[in-house]
Amino acid sequence: MPDILRIPPAPESPLSTPARIRMRDGVRLAADVYLPGAPEAADASPGDTILIRLPYDKSGVYCFIPLIAEYFTRRGYRVVAQDVRGKFRSEGDALLFVNEADDGYDTLEWITRQAWSNGRVAMWGDSYYGYTQWAAAASGHPALKAIAPRVTGTQLGEPVRRTAAERVRRVEWGITYLYPLTQFFENDALHWEPDWSRRDFAAQAEEVIAQLGQRGLSYDQWYPNPVLLPRFPQGDPFAGRSVPVLHTIGWWDNCAPLSWADVAAIAERPNWEAHHYLRIEAIDHESYQLLEADGDRVAERSDAQIRALLPRTLDPALDFFEVFVRGNGRAGELPRVSWNLAGTEEQRESATWPPAGVRTVTRYATADGALAEHAGPEATLEWRHDPADLVPSSAPDAFSFLLTLPDEAPIGERDDVLRFDSAVLTADVDLAGPATARLELSSDGPVADCFVRLLDVAPDGSALRIARGQLQLLDAGTPHTLEIDLGQLGYRVRAGHRLRIHVSSSDYPEFLPQTGTGADPWTWGETRITTQRTRVGGADGLALTLTVLEGALP
Repeated sequence: MPDILRIPPAPESPLSTPARIRMRDGVRLAADVYLPGAPEAADASPGDTILIRLPYDKSGVYCFIPLIAEYFTRRGYRVVAQDVRGKFRSEGDALLFVNEADDGYDTLEWITRQAWSNGRVAMWGDSYYGYTQWAAAASGHPALKAIAPRVTGTQLGEPVRRTAAERVRRVEWGITYLYPLTQFFENDALHWEPDWSRRDFAAQAEEVIAQLGQRGLSYDQWYPNPVLLPRFPQGDPFAGRSVPVLHTIGWWDNCAPLSWADVAAIAERPNWEAHHYLRIEAIDHESYQLLEADGDRVAERSDAQIRALLPRTLDPALDFFEVFVRGNGRAGELPRVSWNLAGTEEQRESATWPPAGVRTVTRYATADGALAEHAGPEATLEWRHDPADLVPSSAPDAFSFLLTLPDEAPIGERDDVLRFDSAVLTADVDLAGPATARLELSSDGPVADCFVRLLDVAPDGSALRIARGQLQLLDAGTPHTLEIDLGQLGYRVRAGHRLRIHVSSSDYPEFLPQTGTGADPWTWGETRITTQRTRVGGADGLALTLTVLEGALP
């Protein structure tokens, strides 16, 4: 049995006034209200409000919301921090995602009726409390004037669904079914780790459920018989009234594909695109600067350290709210795209993403392990997938990738990983825009996963992952060409470095591995070693396409 650490709600901040907000079905959600000024002389006159709806404890140390509220109130905002339904001090069932649109609407309505509210509300937050912003915006409440979601997506946490006709789909994250067994099982947070060596995850889940003595709605809605409960009242989060958005994405955020999917969806909605502002930073999901490594332990920083980092984290949103909530300044004065060129300290601005002046460059994998300007002779390459000896994930915590900046060069030494290297760069190259890989995949097993990683290899031989993508192929005995989206890049590759590609069939435990027999990876079962094949050379061989702003690839 795993050790389960239960995290109850922290004491409510003495700087706030507790409130219980009644939803349309009678459930009361717990909130902390922060007003400008000292508690004994708070400014209760009508003003603008920032709402933060989160499942991680509005009063706890993990998200340090009291410190964020302190920063916002110093700028004259009223702040409402709320535990979402079923979490910590809030009533109701802990059911992932599906209540956030209606609960967001009802909370906005409550705010507008308070004496300290002038009826204008903005929202801010990361991850799930970025998702609650999309949900509240989809509710159409007119009081919501602007949102600032960070490292999140409208389909955050959604399990991979299979349709009968498809052959290609996403690879399932290992966290997908663990999250409802830890963060969304009951009011308290439950911290525990599965035994990753067993891999019978469904059985371990049932052991934990038996240990806790109750079932969890969020887990049961997804496994083993998924119930597809709608997240958004109109089906499409962008179907209704649009809201100005400052949309922050991290280059190393493992959830970035969800963010970029929303960017693409918004581009098809002129009413949303008209006031959609993009900010791209060299951050991971957990904003690694807010953590520190102490040997094998990861610790939160002190209040003083966090306060020192808050301007960098919060000022872009406050500048955005100044225009769209308070009406000070002109929208045209805000950069439509503000983006960091990783590998430098530069934060650039452009009218579009990708920026103007980019070009695409394709490099071809060769049988001798090169990335070349021209396709070489045709050849078939093979690699094994052994469910008992999986390619390891490089970072101990995928959400805090930059905390450890893992060197992935050793992974390329494995015999179940294909490796391809470019020539050494003679000058700096700036990559800015999408990266894709095309390859034909087949297997002697029924299902094959394909992981492609793009690495920056330094002169000392260390390799930093800068882009990645993965897809799953069903009916894998029949070859199929995969177009693998490696995400977006804003990255400077320095002279003296070279680019490298890794191709493999597992990345464990970040992603659930294939059994080799077609058995469900979450349930596990009988396993078999399989052999994967791809082609290099010729018109249809493995190819990498990058978007280049400055410089020339060898």
